[in-house]
Amino acid sequence: MVSNREKAECAEREVRRRKQVYPGYIERGRMTVNKARHEMEVITAIAEDYRQLAERDEPRLLTDEGLVP
Repeated sequence: MVSNREKAECAEREVRRRKQVYPGYIERGRMTVNKARHEMEVITAIAEDYRQLAERDEPRLLTDEGLVP
């Protein structure tokens, strides 16, 4: 089984990857600016959803030093 934390981390890696490759796709005409923006919006929302689910699954503890994962 894949945890929500793992899904969040994967989606966040995908956000970073797309930020690197989409400008080239747009430049080469493989993707429109509007399509790239929409796709970034979707993957960012997915990453946020899984991050929130992971936080519910694995609440952080508050200590004198701050939050502990």
